[in-house]
Amino acid sequence: MNASMLSYILFSCLLLSVQAQNCTVRDIIRYTKYLLEETSLSCPCRETAVSSCTCLPIAEPGHELACFVEGTDHMLKNNISSNAVIARLNLSFQIQLGRNLCKSLARGDQCQYKTKGNVKEFLNKILRTYQTIHK
Repeated sequence: MNASMLSYILFSCLLLSVQAQNCTVRDIIRYTKYLLEETSLSCPCRETAVSSCTCLPIAEPGHELACFVEGTDHMLKNNISSNAVIARLNLSFQIQLGRNLCKSLARGDQCQYKTKGNVKEFLNKILRTYQTIHK
């Protein structure tokens, strides 16, 4: 990562921390739509199957933020998609979880899920969740 990218991410983090006085919805929707447009990973994700598909948690109601943090952490560590955008999403979710914003999405700080999905399914879960809040 070069110095200009690092300074851009740090500046974005500062903006997000100032913005994050409430449940930031518009930016998360915008970033998620961008990632969905650039992501072509739609492989089948099965818990029992051994495959190269990335399987991310599809959160149970009330545990979305913890699962969104966990899933975007995994995406960052495995260089899936645009790291700068995923880093911004991840930080937004961490701030919302840590500051107890978006209370309906964070009844606990543990990710609870019954199923896992591929990257597209995970991103669609984020999009649907925040579009519901935005209504």
